[in-house]
Amino acid sequence: MSLILRNLQQVVPLRRAPLRKRVEIIREIMRIQKFDLGLICVDNNRIQHINNTYRHKNIPTDVLSFPFYEDLKADELPGQLLHPDECNLGDIFLGVEYLMRQCEEEGRDFYNTLTVVSAHGICHLLGYKHETEEEWNDLSISFRCFRRRAIFLMSSTNTQAVTLSHSPRTFQKCEICQVMIYNLQWK
Repeated sequence: MSLILRNLQQVVPLRRAPLRKRVEIIREIMRIQKFDLGLICVDNNRIQHINNTYRHKNIPTDVLSFPFYEDLKADELPGQLLHPDECNLGDIFLGVEYLMRQCEEEGRDFYNTLTVVSAHGICHLLGYKHETEEEWNDLSISFRCFRRRAIFLMSSTNTQAVTLSHSPRTFQKCEICQVMIYNLQWK
């Protein structure tokens, strides 16, 4: 199915093609290519408004995920799909202005960070949470398999696994964010 990538902001120059390529690799590794996925890039004002509306936190943030299947259990894909409209994982909003400032402050590559944050958002669409220590542990166990698939894919294509260390405010324990796939050749 399709990946819809929209850039609804004009604050940060954004090349969608590299981000699309990286997210498609993540979708392949996670075996979710048959599902539609929306990835929407927004500025601080819009992400703050969405964060306030749905989470009652009146601050900008890096990523917000809105799953199509709200009761999906972690490590399970939607079962028997009866209608093509059900082949939808949901939407991810990326606060690209927020992320750009964070990258500038911490000396991180912007597109690598977008890739990791997108992967993190996809995890939430797939039912993963990290609000408790038990949920962190479940996430860690589930992504051992992801790591093996990622390493295999990278050895069979021209991509590399890169261990990324994040600041304490983003994804401290998220296993999928510690090993991320991305193509190093920007075109």
